[in-house]
Amino acid sequence: MTAGQACAPLFLKRSREIQLIKKNGRRVSTGFFNLQICPGMMPQDAMMGIVIGRRFGTAVRRNRAKRLFRELGRAVRPALASGHAFLVFPKRDCLNVPFVELQSVWRSTLQRQRLARFGDSSS
Repeated sequence: MTAGQACAPLFLKRSREIQLIKKNGRRVSTGFFNLQICPGMMPQDAMMGIVIGRRFGTAVRRNRAKRLFRELGRAVRPALASGHAFLVFPKRDCLNVPFVELQSVWRSTLQRQRLARFGDSSS
């Protein structure tokens, strides 16, 4: 980030916002994660939250999954459609696949749900 330029946050942190998306969002499921999408909730840039419960596994596994999805979110940030808010619910299998495969599923899911628009046609 350049000095003097404030960048809007990408990640949801308030419990109230997360609960609102859980209540009003529509669910999309893949083999590695679930998405809950709430269009038109954010006035400007898209925002995402990552929700992982204790059933996922140990703290090390939960933190690793959060790091993976934070990185996936940052990588697609410029391509995200504005005004959407979505939650990611990682599944245990996301830790057992190569990052490139997870990234491919992530990008194709976001594009299919019209949450992101990528310049390349490889999805």
